[in-house]
Amino acid sequence: MSRRPYRLGRSLTGLGLFATQPIKKKSRIAEYTGRRLGIDAALKAEKSGNRYLYEVNSKITIDGARHGNIARYFNHSCNPNCDTFIRNKRVFIRTLRNIKPEEELTYDYGRDYLKNVIGLNNCLCSRCRKRRKKHAAELREKRARKKARLASASLKGMASVKGKTKKTKTKKTKSKKTAKKRGGKS
Repeated sequence: MSRRPYRLGRSLTGLGLFATQPIKKKSRIAEYTGRRLGIDAALKAEKSGNRYLYEVNSKITIDGARHGNIARYFNHSCNPNCDTFIRNKRVFIRTLRNIKPEEELTYDYGRDYLKNVIGLNNCLCSRCRKRRKKHAAELREKRARKKARLASASLKGMASVKGKTKKTKTKKTKSKKTAKKRGGKS
């Protein structure tokens, strides 16, 4: 039996970690490891495109890009089953609930990462996919109702044109009040 209760596998967003056995709630499952960077080095790494940076505090950032860091494969989710916590300037990942085998292990990367790196409308977590699917279904339904409404209105319009004969317009004579206003005689 493997010493880790998870395996590396293919997910919707690339590589991810999947449970190989049931994992209990609040179990610590991994540590986010890597070089410790200062402010300047972290900014330089971020500008060069490094996506494996974990900010511990305002002075220390962990660069988890090295392949020995298995925790870098935890993917983002807006509805996560894991969470991170910091103890003695070390970052650990623990479960928020009981995990079933073959369930992907995810945690929330935070609003800034979601907004600036992933993109608010590009999140592929199950919660966001369901939300977008529901929104798309509502839009399709709305368009179908509008199309049906326009079709029935055009059918009513065609029926009213066929049922009526043309009437000639006659000029109305000016009333006494209108003539008085304009200074005319009645």
